[in-house]
Amino acid sequence: MDLHLKDKVALVTGASKGIGLAVTRALAGEGALVVAAARTVAGPLTELAGDGRVRPVAVDLTTADGPDRAVREAVGEFGGLDVLVNNVGAVRPRLGGFLSLTDTDWAWALDLNFLTAVRTTRAALPHLLERGAASIVTVSSVNAFLPDPGVIDYCAAKAALTTFCKALSKEVGPRGVRVNTVSPGPVETALWLGDQGVAATVAGAAGSTPGDVVAGAAAQSVTGRFTRPEEVADLVVFLASGRSGNTTGADHTIDGGLVTTL
Repeated sequence: MDLHLKDKVALVTGASKGIGLAVTRALAGEGALVVAAARTVAGPLTELAGDGRVRPVAVDLTTADGPDRAVREAVGEFGGLDVLVNNVGAVRPRLGGFLSLTDTDWAWALDLNFLTAVRTTRAALPHLLERGAASIVTVSSVNAFLPDPGVIDYCAAKAALTTFCKALSKEVGPRGVRVNTVSPGPVETALWLGDQGVAATVAGAAGSTPGDVVAGAAAQSVTGRFTRPEEVADLVVFLASGRSGNTTGADHTIDGGLVTTL
């Protein structure tokens, strides 16, 4: 299936690893021109830049001028912007409970998981509107509607993110910009599986092993496994493409059947 993405210009945030790296690779594979924004540019992301379709940009999107700079790089390098993929995000398990969280903890979660996307979208939107037909795809989480006290600040930030995207879709849809969210369950990335990831943190507190934590989390899904980053990327790229041309204001869950409600 031709997704009609050849020579479309895309900006992907959080592009150095995990879902962001997979989305960058998938968009480039479809012929798009991709500005890949990440705090650190190295390894696989650098390798993707070899064919000229991927331009890595080292930028901290939590800084005041980070989002504007990333958008300027995309527009300056490729002459415009057709697709924005908001992917930056992180989680810290809060094993001490709600009362252990300080204002600093809340500010960290909201800034990284919500306000970074708001600021990047604000910087990108004028350029997307110029295209007449453009797309914003934001990576949210099932925790937006599957609250977990162990990641209470992350849940709140992702709920705000999903609601923001739904509201924005109503404003800009009539002007040709589609806005959708993707909500993964557990994914095979460093967020869950890294040395400082969810599995290792929870296992350390519970006296178990990361493998046991992962197995327990996977068993909650109908498929019995985590989602792979490439599977999330396939969904993101489809939503970014003209093939989903009348899809907007929608949230798309990819969780192996973890969420059992309608």
